[in-house]
Parts: sequence; C-alpha cells; structure tokens
Amino acid sequence: MRVTVERAALLRSLGHVHRVVERRNTIPILSNVLLRGGADGLQLKATDLDIEVTETVPADVVDRGATTVPAHVIYDIVRKLPDGAQVSLETSGETGQMTIRSGRSRFSLGALPEGDFPDLAAGELPHSFALAASDLKRLIEKTQFAISTEETRYYLNGIYLHTLEVDGGLKLRAVATDGHRLARVEMDAPEGSRGMPGIIVPRKAVSEIQKLVEDGGETVEVDLSPSKIRFKFASGVVLISKLIDGTFPDYQRVIPTANDKFLTVERDPFARAVDRVSTISSERGRAVKLAVQEGRLALSVNNPDSGSATEELDVDYDAAALDIGFNARYLLDITSQLEGDTALFKLADPGSPTLIQDREGAAALYVLMPMRV
Repeated sequence: MRVTVERAALLRSLGHVHRVVERRNTIPILSNVLLRGGADGLQLKATDLDIEVTETVPADVVDRGATTVPAHVIYDIVRKLPDGAQVSLETSGETGQMTIRSGRSRFSLGALPEGDFPDLAAGELPHSFALAASDLKRLIEKTQFAISTEETRYYLNGIYLHTLEVDGGLKLRAVATDGHRLARVEMDAPEGSRGMPGIIVPRKAVSEIQKLVEDGGETVEVDLSPSKIRFKFASGVVLISKLIDGTFPDYQRVIPTANDKFLTVERDPFARAVDRVSTISSERGRAVKLAVQEGRLALSVNNPDSGSATEELDVDYDAAALDIGFNARYLLDITSQLEGDTALFKLADPGSPTLIQDREGAAALYVLMPMRV
C-alpha cells in the first residue's frame, strides 16, 4: 500500500476513530486502526467489538492495500506533524511494517495483518429514518447525565430510545435514569421510525455519537434492529454499535402525576445559590435542604465537620410550607439542562419524587428523588 494524504484530513479522521480503541487490550489487534487504500481514498476503521467507527478520507492512492497499526501511536505522530504537511503511508513487503513519511520526518510502525481485524457486521437493520443532527444532539445532551454507571444494573447503562403515541401524535422519546434521577425528552417522531423496537444505546456509544454529531453535518441517518444500531453522519463517518440486551424498566410508573405544590424559581439565581451553599456540604452526602413557604425559599446546608450555610430567594409559591432535601450535584445537573429562565418544581411531600421542568408541558422532563436532611 502506498498512499499520500493531507495531515489535517488524516488527523481529523484519526480523531474520530481512535477514541473507541481502549488503551489496554488483551487482544493486540483491538489496539490497532485498520487503514485501507482503495478507489475512494483512505478508509480508517477502529473497533472495541461493541462499537465500530469507519471513515474514508480523500487521498492519493498509488498502490492499493490494507494493514493495521497502533491507533494511539499513529494519532500522536500525525498530531505532532506541522500544519499543512503531506503524509505518506507505505507498507513494505513481508515485514508487515508501515513507514510514515512527512517532510524530513520518518517513522516505522509495527503492523498486524488486516485479515485478523474483526468486522462488526451490522446484518439486517430493518428500521431506518433520518433526523436533524441538532435533534439527535438534544436527545443525548438532555438525558446523558442521568445514565447509570452501576454495572450490576446494566440495563440502565444507556439511553432508552422508543416511539409512542402522545395526544394523537407519534413521538420519539429518550429516557435515562440511575434510580436517583430520571431524564426524559421527546420530539416529533421522524418518518420511518413507527414500529421501531425500544432500544437501549450504551453509554460509550452515546458519548461517541455526541462527539461525532458536533461536526457531523446537518442530518444523521439511523438504521437499527433489536440488537444493533448504525449512525451515518453527513461528514462520512459511520458508527455501528451493539445495543444493550436487556429490558428498560417501566419508567412511567416513577413519573409523579399528582404533585400539586408548584414552585417556580429563577433558574440561574437558584443554580448559583445551590452551588454556593453546597460548598459546605460533605462530599459523600451533598445534601441541600429546601425550605419553601409562600413567596420565599430558604436553601441550607449543615455539615458537622465544616459548618453551615443558608441563602434565601424570592419565589413563586402559594401552597403549604414544605421542607425537602436533594443532592446538590443532581439539582445542578438538572438545572443546567433547562432552557428557559425559570424552573418549575412540582412537589408533593418530603419523601416523594419531585418533577422538574422549564414550564408546564415542556418537551424535557426530569424526576428527582429526595434525600433525608
């Protein structure tokens, strides 16, 4: 194989694909990126057996061929080359080594044969639809923070995507929960998504999609089956991921419908006040107490080790007085996702889940379990 490619294009593509490669691998080939010179240019592919990312970049292919080289090493080499450089990639005979040349720089990398590189064949993906990159980004950003990191409850280690009828219209809904908080956001379902199975997209794939969607163009094509999903970005990047094989819990049961105490606060002043008083809270507990009464909210933290803090805010509230505690970090995570100037809390009692939205009927909805304070 002999290929010449622009440093900027190669670096951008390596940036996309090398992230899925784990730093430590028991299978040596999984540390490598596959480079294939062909009629379309230079194709790059990387996988961890659960996710596969492929991209083709324009290149001058003198001799076609393919090989695999250590992903993080070639990424670091190309990253350190000067801007505007031309990069020549060449494999030599029986030794299986790859030579990288650019200007006066020359590197030789050990290679493994492309025949050993695993192929995460997608198989049949019967459900297909396209959605705006901005919509996909929003579905992920509004829910990602609530994904559970507890490996024993593996079915919570991703975002649950499904369609359902809401008020006579079909919606595509994303849900994530870790048992302490729940995030749910919906949009009008794209054409072709009706009848798709409910799927759980794993946390690592979600993280990669979020990075790729940033410079992935205007629309994203999605193809899926009950076990795999494929995202085709307008930039030419293709990501295939296995889905979590599990049943997402009936999240509807934990969304309260009878919370009748409505508290409306200015979002930014509230978030800043929570951040300030939580400075005193213990790292383990991080509990902040909300004492709410007509027109007034008192935030307080008491920590036997480091002291106490209080702050008051004017709020819109005219129900019975209520004291309730929350994890300060979780409160800040949720308020940072709200889009409006205000936050609407629907409260019931100190032991029941609280509903948080921008406003009544907003597309994004959050549920937060209280803490004892």
